[in-house]
Amino acid sequence: MPKMKTNSGAKKRFSLTGSGKIKRKHAFKRHILTKKTTKAKRNLTYDGLVEHADLSNVKFLLGLK
Repeated sequence: MPKMKTNSGAKKRFSLTGSGKIKRKHAFKRHILTKKTTKAKRNLTYDGLVEHADLSNVKFLLGLK
């Protein structure tokens, strides 16, 4: 049986932490930034973790499951 391929889009967007959690970036930080407040832009800067509800889908795309 052939190997599972990792989804190319997912491998660029997610990374694994040392404890096995999956790290992600926030959306809405690319363009049209003039109408967003400084506080909103600053809060979008930091990485987040993938929510529990989405974890199985993301792990499947990364070939971890």
